[in-house]
Amino acid sequence: MRCPFCANEDTRVIDSRLGDSGESVRRRRQCQDCSQRFTTFEHVVFDMPTIVKTDGHREKFDESKLRRGLMRALEKRPVETEAVEGAINRIMRKFTHKGEREIDVSQIGEAVMNELRHLDEVAYVRFASVYRSFQDLEAFSDEVEKFKESLSSQENKYQASLLTGESEE
Repeated sequence: MRCPFCANEDTRVIDSRLGDSGESVRRRRQCQDCSQRFTTFEHVVFDMPTIVKTDGHREKFDESKLRRGLMRALEKRPVETEAVEGAINRIMRKFTHKGEREIDVSQIGEAVMNELRHLDEVAYVRFASVYRSFQDLEAFSDEVEKFKESLSSQENKYQASLLTGESEE
């Protein structure tokens, strides 16, 4: 690793530890020449498939677009950044493990909706309203009803107790 201060190529690792919930390695380094210290991060690089858009053109997968879409849906919602990063990693892993060279953009949209369903209900509905391009209030209402029905009876019981202020025992 080249020193960012003096460009010397002789640096040594002083300390290594896991970062980002085990998704990266943080290394503290010191230059052997100028003795300056700096930090580097080591991340897994996913070999993502090409995205086939609805109009048929192909595009390289862009993690920043995925992150932007999730963050827009989660705007002003009480979801930790670590949970968002975990969702992004799960989505990316899902498509790298399939081994396909190309995937349809709709598969990514469905994966995002699935992750948002578990992260935050409001964010899920926000994303669904844009992703499904609801034309009227009834289509929006139908999606909310489908979502309510998809919740397990345990989740419904827990959410009802939150609304009424009762505790689960």
